[in-house]
Amino acid sequence: MEIIKRLQGVTAPQIFTPRAVYDGRKNMFAARELPFGAAQAHEFEVTLVDPPSPGEAARAGGAGRPPKVYKVKLTHVATINPEVLSRFLRGKQSHDNTVLTAITALNVVIRMEPSLNYPFNVRSFFTDREQRDTGSGVVLWRGYFQSIRPAIGRMLINLDISTGMMYKPGPLLRTAGEHLGFNDMSRLVREPRERIKLQRFLAGLRIIVEIPGQRPPARRTPRVVRRLSANGASESWFMKDETRRMNVAQYFQETYNYTVRYPNIPCVEVGKSALIPMECCTIFAGQIMRKQIPPELTKAVVEFATKRPAERMQSIRAGLDVLAYGQSEYLRNFNMIVEPNAAPVSLTARVLDPPVLQYGQGSRQPTIKPRDGAWNLIDKKFIKPVTINRWCVAVFERQSRFRPDLAEEMVRGLLQSFASVGITVHETDPIIKWANSNDQVASFLRALGGECFRKNGNRGGPDLIVAVMPEASADLYMRVKHFGDITQGVATQCLRSMKCTRAKPQYFANVCLKINVKLGGINTIPDARSVGALTDPHNPTIVMGADVMHPAPGASDRPSYTALVGNVDSDTAKYIADCRAQTTRQEMIADLEEMATAVIKMYQGYRTGVEKKPGNPKRIIFYRDGVSEGEFAQVLQYELPQLKRACAASGVQAKITIIVVGKRHHVRFFPSQSDADRSGNCPAGTVVDKEIGHPTDVLYDENNFTPDSLQALSFALCHVYARSTRSVSIPAPVYYADIVCSRAKNHYDPDGGLDLESSGGTLEDTQRANQLEAFRAAFRPLNPAMRKVMYFS
Repeated sequence: MEIIKRLQGVTAPQIFTPRAVYDGRKNMFAARELPFGAAQAHEFEVTLVDPPSPGEAARAGGAGRPPKVYKVKLTHVATINPEVLSRFLRGKQSHDNTVLTAITALNVVIRMEPSLNYPFNVRSFFTDREQRDTGSGVVLWRGYFQSIRPAIGRMLINLDISTGMMYKPGPLLRTAGEHLGFNDMSRLVREPRERIKLQRFLAGLRIIVEIPGQRPPARRTPRVVRRLSANGASESWFMKDETRRMNVAQYFQETYNYTVRYPNIPCVEVGKSALIPMECCTIFAGQIMRKQIPPELTKAVVEFATKRPAERMQSIRAGLDVLAYGQSEYLRNFNMIVEPNAAPVSLTARVLDPPVLQYGQGSRQPTIKPRDGAWNLIDKKFIKPVTINRWCVAVFERQSRFRPDLAEEMVRGLLQSFASVGITVHETDPIIKWANSNDQVASFLRALGGECFRKNGNRGGPDLIVAVMPEASADLYMRVKHFGDITQGVATQCLRSMKCTRAKPQYFANVCLKINVKLGGINTIPDARSVGALTDPHNPTIVMGADVMHPAPGASDRPSYTALVGNVDSDTAKYIADCRAQTTRQEMIADLEEMATAVIKMYQGYRTGVEKKPGNPKRIIFYRDGVSEGEFAQVLQYELPQLKRACAASGVQAKITIIVVGKRHHVRFFPSQSDADRSGNCPAGTVVDKEIGHPTDVLYDENNFTPDSLQALSFALCHVYARSTRSVSIPAPVYYADIVCSRAKNHYDPDGGLDLESSGGTLEDTQRANQLEAFRAAFRPLNPAMRKVMYFS
């Protein structure tokens, strides 16, 4: 943004009058054709600083490095006709690329002004008006999301609040200490894992070098942190000239007369391998941490982001003042007008009837109709509860924090909940064993399984391992899941020690929801009479959910991960999953044909072998998550043919419906007080299909579903999410696909030598390609025992 601002305001203002808008990537839009002549292209040279005045140059003795020159090449590629939008809004133009490009241009126009004034991230920008210090080197800022969206007969601005994770400004050393939880800076980064954690956190951060006692230069250029040095300043050596070897601490003493206070902690590497002591670095304000939310910050981010509807509306209205559309030079340049007294759109909604849910024999309430999207397990047995023959408990929390009496109390709580939901347990005194800090997780779990095997007369290993975990145990969790899901093929259930200590029955009942389906059971099914469009016996149906998860920005040496989830039963309640690694940032699923074929084969096997029904599906409903409007055509071009080939390979002639699900659409509804639920939100099942568009797009429909039937079956699928007794916001199979993608790193051997967390942004192109291939090659498939169960629950 700085380069483009400088280009238009200083380098070539005569060309950029009125000023064009820029999307921060590769696209610029102008209100008029730029005077580039017949070539339709022009290259500019831009510097971010003014040349020194003659007096400044004389005082500097003509010395100094010349400012860096950036080359900007602009090429005219298209002319946008605004009339296509007018026709589209009147229903006389299809939603093609010309419409998408026109809408994209309008979005760039409204974002240009705030993008120049505030930190921004794609479609959101952030201000420090409302913030919260997390205490771990990260400050949360309130942000505003804005997007222009077509509605029926008009264009609307969709405005919502968002949350940005910002690096805490100030001394880098202080922020690093907060992130690692150290107050004594001399103890910072004593172990390799601490250095790796801190490097992941700091990579890509821009810092200012400020050496105590030195007068700062007139122009301070930010430096980008590439990585941390392996050693401290006193042990990081380099050749100052051909004959003299020097360490970083000596260099700073000799060059700047500065004694490094903490010579034993790593330096930051900036530029081309220059090393700077952390104590000489300062973080300037307003830098977005463009990384995934660390597990230890999830709670703080959720609390900061969550607002009651009235509070959210108040924040959104405050955002209008910050945006100040009426004062934007760029809106005026493009003759765009936002109504000065714009108010939220008033519209009429309706509420769908929830499905009736069936529970098992022995339930006092064998059927239930959810109210306000929620129900409970009181007096209910699972429709298909499992039997646990053998199980054991692995405790990774310190014994002083999770004592034997607490462990035994937890086992009793689990046994009581097992009985209450119908799960049969033959072993009521499972082995409970504490791991030592020096134990290898896989070896410990394997030995524990062996003890369980011998205790039960060599009849078999455990059906289930319950793992009690300490707080902030992401690495430990990954090791447990890799052992259970990938290596050994045994169900694992991780519990946080703080949660399961003196827990209430409701907690253990929720744990049972997950355990039952992990072992092959089914918790509840929708009553066929209430969801005829979904469970029609004359039209057996596979419902699939698909998603792709991409690595963090800049991590081009990491693959993208794909997931496909599909039901194998007639009641669309029992699902299987497949997860693959593919080329980084590729949105279309490369192995969809193979993955879909596996789902169809499993469906056929379950129908004929377990349900004793004809095996072939007649319908496939494919819910696709994660694709933007600009990628809809690619889904039809690349993924639909793969689904059809999968059907052909399985001897199936099924009619296909493809539905795109959008999660992060930021459309917020604020019901009137009389129509709101207890939290002030819209009731579960609220449908809005007038005035504005909705976040579900039907791309392809051979089944000729009516809008009402699609809404009903989609809403019903929101109630078969096995992990909770609440309806969820999207159909369960696509929710599961999202979970499967997020667990992709569990497929890697934790001791395989791959860094699964850092961005890898400092690698050269060849190194990136090699690293990407290493990740793809190291991705291990599920253990065959896990392919038939909902291991991801």
